[in-house]
Amino acid sequence: MTDAAAIWTNAQSTRASLEAAIDEVVERVNVKLEGRSATFGLVFVSMAFASEFSRVLPLLREKIELPVLIGCGSNGVIGIDPNGVTRELEDGPAVSLTVASLPGVRAQAFKLAGDRLPDLDGSPDDWIKFVGLDPADRPQIVVLVDPFAPNIVDLLQGLDYAYPGMPKVGGIASGIRPGENNAGLFFGLIDGDRTISEQVKGGAVGLALIGNVELETIVAQGCRPIGPTFRVADGQRNIILQVEPCLEDYQRNEEAITSPLEALQTLLETLPDADRTLAKYELFIGLVRDEFKRTLSNDDFLIRNLMGVDPRSGAVAIADRVRPGQRVQFHLRDARASAEDLEALLEGTRRDHSGRGQPIGAFLFACLGRGRGLYEVPDFDTRLFHQYCPDTPIGGCFCNGEIGPVGGSTFLHGYTSVFGLCRLI
Repeated sequence: MTDAAAIWTNAQSTRASLEAAIDEVVERVNVKLEGRSATFGLVFVSMAFASEFSRVLPLLREKIELPVLIGCGSNGVIGIDPNGVTRELEDGPAVSLTVASLPGVRAQAFKLAGDRLPDLDGSPDDWIKFVGLDPADRPQIVVLVDPFAPNIVDLLQGLDYAYPGMPKVGGIASGIRPGENNAGLFFGLIDGDRTISEQVKGGAVGLALIGNVELETIVAQGCRPIGPTFRVADGQRNIILQVEPCLEDYQRNEEAITSPLEALQTLLETLPDADRTLAKYELFIGLVRDEFKRTLSNDDFLIRNLMGVDPRSGAVAIADRVRPGQRVQFHLRDARASAEDLEALLEGTRRDHSGRGQPIGAFLFACLGRGRGLYEVPDFDTRLFHQYCPDTPIGGCFCNGEIGPVGGSTFLHGYTSVFGLCRLI
């Protein structure tokens, strides 16, 4: 479909007063809407306003009619300032409001209780009833999660179980502390004559876009591989006990089986000094998600933390489950690797969608470990994004964990930037 009648806009404010900040962002998005009805809203509010979170939804409801609205509190807020520049604000007061008017697109909001998840061994119908979305609608999903919600990984697996093949992006609200009265998730809904505005604690809120829309995902994990690819020869739960080199014909080489620690020590001896130094602080491991792929690229790996080493056995514990036969590779993370990874993914997106024009709008959920702490300059990810999508408005937040797909399944990531690019179809 043509996007001539569609509008996607974002406004960010750094006013010190919450009411003044919301007044500013609403005024600016209303100018862009030109009187059109909104399809949805998405709001992110910095932790500088944490004591006033209970006022966010009432203030918005007074000033703009949004049939569907979700959002969260965050340690960092991403959006477009009054000068039209996208800013990644990592501290201080800030509000970011994204509003879209999309003909042919319907938005549906949902909220989930994190402590009452259906059984993953049961029927997907139980999950469909729990979430409340019809799989036949092919919903494109944004999900925001309370950092203290139990079973976050199970929740993501359940969403995949109920809605396989549907894109899901989002993140865990950051800056929320245990025991605080002000929940960090916002949920607003107009249902006929009934208006619902509430904060959600201990679970998740979501937004589903349904109809003539496609949510394209970019998951930039920001690491580069080092050394050869290994196959797990023996492993239990999250512990890799033995590895062996990967052979093209998948044959076992019993004499080459070794502990992962010994394999790593051998690898480190071959690295340049700078990489050996980096490996002391920024060493990760990548798990291949699709064992049927023979030729691998960076986005075929799910990057996970190394949790610990047993120097006696040489076993390595990682932040995920492993299985014998799974391919793994050690990775390093630095600013250069992160930049190159994101640039390659953006270039691939432009190549794959050549002739289709730019996305109408985008979301960004970035790790607190990126931003200035990684790149030593502000706004790096968004500036790079706009080199490839200069006219695409983007809004989002910094997260305590980022949600996005790798290899067809949805995962919780760290040190990652997850983009959701919306195109009308």
